[in-house]
Amino acid sequence: MRMLAAAVLLLLATACGPAQAPVTAEEFTDRAREVAEHWRASAEQGPWRAGFVPLRNLTLEPDWEHTPRWVGRSAINSAWKLETGLPAEAPAPAELRWADGGTLSVPVLTAAAAYAGLSKPTSFADEKCPAEGCRPLRVVAVARGEATVPSSRGDVRVPTWDFTVEGVPGPFRRVAVDPAAMGGPPRPLEGGIQEVSTYEVRTPTELRLSYQHGVCDTTYGARVHETPEAVVVDVDVRPDDVEICPAMGKTDRIGVTLRQPLGRRVVLDCGSGVPLLTHSGVRRAEFRNYDPRRS
Repeated sequence: MRMLAAAVLLLLATACGPAQAPVTAEEFTDRAREVAEHWRASAEQGPWRAGFVPLRNLTLEPDWEHTPRWVGRSAINSAWKLETGLPAEAPAPAELRWADGGTLSVPVLTAAAAYAGLSKPTSFADEKCPAEGCRPLRVVAVARGEATVPSSRGDVRVPTWDFTVEGVPGPFRRVAVDPAAMGGPPRPLEGGIQEVSTYEVRTPTELRLSYQHGVCDTTYGARVHETPEAVVVDVDVRPDDVEICPAMGKTDRIGVTLRQPLGRRVVLDCGSGVPLLTHSGVRRAEFRNYDPRRS
């Protein structure tokens, strides 16, 4: 049973950095400095703060609740059939606007380039079409549109190309921003495990962290390291001395006080080194092998 408990603690990794014994305050500071310096020198920090870094696939999810079941299987098998002409002209650049007033001018793809992204073969097809429950996705119309997508700077309206498929209530939508103008997701540090999931700004100098840990752990407080560019956060969580512990995790929240107002500084998880988002279901460490620009 001790081996099971050890495996659970490895999975839930509550220390700052790779799974290990709880770190001291001095070790936390050393790790936090490493994380802050890595972020300051990274190529991802510029686009994350001032560019467009999408956090979801560029092909937007349809309303599956009102979509025939055969459509999902056909999409997985890339059973596309273009039965309409595509506009040939290159659209003018679009201006993206965020809630904080930030803007960015981005190039827009042609309909043909967007369709190529929509219809490209997937790497996990079930079986070749035609197959039982699979039929061609007959694209019969295309139009310009807009959609709201999550990004590193918050939700933003982006241009789309909307493809109408025969027999499907709503269109298949593809983000029309040229991927060459997008930034990529920052990668977690080697061996790092994300502990803090999201944060909430309570006051200019007070954050509320959402973090994960095992059910047989005790929380001893939050820790913070500040630089002019970043705020590195961690929660001091240590495993209880028990013989048996169920393989379960839980999410809790804890406050942390800053010396200076957060301002435009990025908040970094000390364990993984990834930047955190506010009120988001997107866990940054999940992007270890995933890049929306290739979706």
